[in-house]
Amino acid sequence: MRDGYCSCCAGDHGLHTVCASVTAEFLEFSRSRGNDLSTPHPEYGFPGLKPGDCWCLCVTRWVEAYQSGSAPKVHLEATHLSALEYIDLETLKEFATEPS
Repeated sequence: MRDGYCSCCAGDHGLHTVCASVTAEFLEFSRSRGNDLSTPHPEYGFPGLKPGDCWCLCVTRWVEAYQSGSAPKVHLEATHLSALEYIDLETLKEFATEPS
């Protein structure tokens, strides 16, 4: 939605509900899983992400990264409530950070 929150809507098949501050480690992890978030794609208005950028991640990708030890910090207030269907609140709190 690009409104500062990871809103959930019917057309979001990836469930982009976790607001994260991406790290180099996470970006490499995501690229290794076939989703290169670092490379700019100006044709789609996507500048490419760099460490420290905030982005709404697919909740299942965040869980994968968590299980592999590569999960980035989370901005709780911008993360959608539905993320709790996949991640327990204590884990989210463990990874909580404030937006920069």
